[in-house]
Amino acid sequence: MARQIKSLLHLREGAAPSNFPHALERADSELAQQITKDPFTLEFLAIDGDAAERQLEDRLGERIIDTLRELGPGFAFVGRQVHFDVDGDDFFVDLLFFHVDQLRYVVIELKTTKFEPRDAGQLGFYVALVEDRLRGSQHQPTVGMLLVADKNESVVRYALAGTSQPIAVSRYDLSPAEQAALPAEDALTRAVALEFDDHAPESA
Repeated sequence: MARQIKSLLHLREGAAPSNFPHALERADSELAQQITKDPFTLEFLAIDGDAAERQLEDRLGERIIDTLRELGPGFAFVGRQVHFDVDGDDFFVDLLFFHVDQLRYVVIELKTTKFEPRDAGQLGFYVALVEDRLRGSQHQPTVGMLLVADKNESVVRYALAGTSQPIAVSRYDLSPAEQAALPAEDALTRAVALEFDDHAPESA
C-alpha cells in the first residue's frame, strides 16, 4: 500500500490514452479503461544490459509478483513470445495476459523507445490475431496495451484514431540510470517473463 501511495496509484489508474470509446461498446470500454495505467511504475525491472540469462532469472525471481501487482488485480500470465502462424509467416506476441475478472485477453508490448505511430499498427495486428485465434464466445473483446519509454500525447492521439483495434498507450517510469542500463526490447520482454516459464500462471 505504501508503494501504491508513493507512486500516486489513484492518479495513474485508468489514465492511459486509448481508443477504447470508439473501438468497444460503451460499457465494455469503461471496464477496459479501468485496467490501464499511465504511467506504469516499473523501477523494479532495472537490469544490466550485460547481465547473463541466469543473473536475470535470479534477479527477477521475486519481481514477477511485482509485475502482476503493478498491472493490477485480475491479471494472469498466459505466455511470452506466443507464436502465430499466418499462412506460413511467423509472428510472436511478446507478452500475453488474461484478465480473469473481465474475461478478456490483454496483449502487452514493451518498447524501450519513444512511441511511434507504427507501434500502434504492430500492436493492433497482434490484438487482431489474438481476437481471431484465441478469444472464445464467452470472452470480452481483446485489448492491447503498449508500454513505452516516452510519448508525444498528440502523436498518440492521431495514431490511435487510425486503428480500429482497442489499444492503450502508457509510459513507464524508470530512473535515468536504470533507463540507460535497459537492454533492447526483446531482451527486456524475455527477462520480464523469464520466471513465468517455470511457474504456473497466477493472478495478482
